[in-house]
Amino acid sequence: MGGFFDALFLQSGYNAALVTLGATLLGFAAGAGGSFLFLRKRALVSDAVAHATLPGVGLAFIVMVALGGDGRSLVGLLAGSAISAFLGLLAVEWIVRRTRLSEDAAIGAVLSVFFGAGVVLLTVIQGMSRGRQAGLEDFLLGSTAGMLMQDALLIAGGGVAVVCAIWLLRRPMTLVAFDPAFAAARGVDVRRIDLAMMGVVLAVTVIGLKLVGLILIVALLIIPPVTARFWSERAETVVWVAGCIGGLSGWIGAAVSASAPALPTGPIIVLVATVAFAASLLFSPARGVAAAVMARRAFQARVHRRQGLLALARNEPIHDPLTIRILTAEGLLRPDGVATQAGHAACQRVARDERRWSAARRLHKDTALTGRYDGLTPIEEVFTGDEIAWIDRHVVTEGAA
Repeated sequence: MGGFFDALFLQSGYNAALVTLGATLLGFAAGAGGSFLFLRKRALVSDAVAHATLPGVGLAFIVMVALGGDGRSLVGLLAGSAISAFLGLLAVEWIVRRTRLSEDAAIGAVLSVFFGAGVVLLTVIQGMSRGRQAGLEDFLLGSTAGMLMQDALLIAGGGVAVVCAIWLLRRPMTLVAFDPAFAAARGVDVRRIDLAMMGVVLAVTVIGLKLVGLILIVALLIIPPVTARFWSERAETVVWVAGCIGGLSGWIGAAVSASAPALPTGPIIVLVATVAFAASLLFSPARGVAAAVMARRAFQARVHRRQGLLALARNEPIHDPLTIRILTAEGLLRPDGVATQAGHAACQRVARDERRWSAARRLHKDTALTGRYDGLTPIEEVFTGDEIAWIDRHVVTEGAA
């Protein structure tokens, strides 16, 4: 554990600290940038962008070798991947705009064609005299084993640049993500903002190739925004929470990888993000599974409590075991099935509320107010004091009649 905490607090050496900082910035940029595509319901675009980088990597290596280099310059490989990914984005947009194919079909076509071309190029490279030591397979799953200081600085600098771009464009991108028609009416160029969103994803994908790999960078673009959505209803909050989740995943994942060198950095980062997703899925207060189960049980208890009290008010026997347990636990029912003094008072309140709601439904047939009645809501939570007084007069009149 000592090695992990040393890596976590950047005490495991200069290169390990650079990799950890680079992974943190990349994770933050990926989480924040992927949020806009997620909110725009275009999360799979990141998949097409990632797979479209592979032929660019292969072609960049071939070109650099042909020009007399060793073909392994990270800047050259990333430039090639950026050009290839940009062409893939243009291909997806052209197919969607100029044909009848849906966006998911266009993404599938571009993804498969570009990835297939990339695999062919890697096969050709392995047959070259200078291609056997290329190590281009690291761009599939990521690797930090041979990362140099300038490589880590390039990744960190790219992450900072992407975060700055997100900050500058956050308002128009949020507007387009939720309501492109309204954004167009406000004078926003929706097409350019869409391209800016995709450009952010393209930049994150390209700078993350060395660290995470083209296959796993998709997970880093999607998992943090999905996780953040469990915790907030506000778009801007989702963007920055997703960035924090991505940043923490990169930080912790890189620290785990640095403390256990046999573990690959990219997959560990994605697994850390997945743990955060699973925890949010289960335990987030508003949308989590545990919260949904608790809300369902609370609603069920309210239903049984009210129906049990109505049965007591009508002198009807209660046979349901759950109803008996709830009323007994609240001190409203004795073990022999007879209502306590508190139970009688609760019965009268519930019966009176039911009579008031019955009168309200008859008096307000043409309003939407009674549509809020779920059989459990007290009438005071729906109507004003004057309306309740009017309803009570009808209840008294009907009782006298």
